[in-house]
Amino acid sequence: MLTVYTFVFTVVFQARWNIEAEHGRATFALVLFAGLTIHSLMAEVLGRSPGLMYEHGNYVKRVVFPLQVLPLVPCLSALFHFFISVIVLLMVMLLLGHPLHLTILWLPVVVAPLLPLLAGIGWLLSALGVYVRDISHVSGLLITVLLFVSPVFFPADALGDTFRQLMLANPLTIIIEQTRAVLLWGEPPSVLMLAGYSVVSCAVAWIGYAVFQRARGGFADVL
Repeated sequence: MLTVYTFVFTVVFQARWNIEAEHGRATFALVLFAGLTIHSLMAEVLGRSPGLMYEHGNYVKRVVFPLQVLPLVPCLSALFHFFISVIVLLMVMLLLGHPLHLTILWLPVVVAPLLPLLAGIGWLLSALGVYVRDISHVSGLLITVLLFVSPVFFPADALGDTFRQLMLANPLTIIIEQTRAVLLWGEPPSVLMLAGYSVVSCAVAWIGYAVFQRARGGFADVL
């Protein structure tokens, strides 16, 4: 966390949005909220997945139940909360007089590549959480780290080429920037970026599911 804070307060806070002159100060609230909605998607999955098997121990020990379905519950819950947040965001845009662009219809396409990644993380953390109880503390810390190192409070392109390349390794960067593009700026999404993201996301989902299926045989004994 010391490293993260050093980076944020010495490098990131020197970045500027440069949107006040063109769109007004109120637009910053919309930009911030759009980023937070995407971060919340990941945060809910990271926060709930590690203890999922313990919370539903009866399903693990006593009932024949498709356990692989359980990690999908936080994903669906997070997705529901996301769309509620989007509705609130659109209402605030109307109140502030911000234009509603037709590119808003691209939003499901932008968010869709993130869903396999969330499912993969859910499967992986719920399996590891059975054997390593303290992983929940690590995931809680990771939520905070992602909030600071994702382009929630700052634009990724304001950090320079070196840091921007590092930012692209963040799983939230592309989705946050593409969400802002279609919701706020009226720009179509980058199909090429989303396609590449989808490939990586599906690979993570496959790995997470494979780990979960391999580890589930020992869940009942550990619990």
